[in-house]
Amino acid sequence: MSGPLYFSRAKLRNDPALEALAPVLMPSDAAARVQTDHRLMWSLFAGDREAPRDFLFRRETRKAVAPGASFLILSKRPPSETSPLFEVETKSFAPALSVGDRLHFSLYANPAINRSHRVGERKVTRRHDVVMDALRHVPAGDRADARERAIQEAGRAWLTQKGEQSGFALAGTTEIDGYEQLTIARDGGAPIILSVLCFEGQLNVTEPGVFLRSLAEGFGRARAFGCGLMLIRRA
Repeated sequence: MSGPLYFSRAKLRNDPALEALAPVLMPSDAAARVQTDHRLMWSLFAGDREAPRDFLFRRETRKAVAPGASFLILSKRPPSETSPLFEVETKSFAPALSVGDRLHFSLYANPAINRSHRVGERKVTRRHDVVMDALRHVPAGDRADARERAIQEAGRAWLTQKGEQSGFALAGTTEIDGYEQLTIARDGGAPIILSVLCFEGQLNVTEPGVFLRSLAEGFGRARAFGCGLMLIRRA
């Protein structure tokens, strides 16, 4: 994303009709909920059907609650404020940042790593969940005990590398939890398998311009499914 940015909160309307639709709008199954969130957010940007996705979003809570469920959105164009489903509040997003600024951050992301190997004469690159990649040499019977360590070490290594590329450096302890794997069905195609982690901590800004561009683009993959939006505030 380039140009002006907008930060919005979209909250499901407190409407009896929406309460009746709660099982549809907020399914209890986490994977189905991610898919529904994707469609709900696109409804706020349906004015231009040919436009590419130019927004990031995340739920404010991971719980399946409706009405009252809310989403945070960072976008290149403002979302519709006349949605029949949402009450939307939007403001411009242009934080003034300097080298050395300390920020608190929260990130819900799909961290992945690419691994290459040869198949005959061909070099094949495949994407892997960073946690499962860290566990690939651990015997299957020992993985349950090694999993938490893999989450912490692989998660921090991934975010540290992202920081080096994105204008920030982690500062102090970073809380990493919420690991889960989601399988999202697709019409006429193989399912999408997402592995997600929640990161929370503090960072130092090292390159303000690069950091702001990275915030706008998002971190990791599956950004169309509510991953990648980093929330920041002054520490």
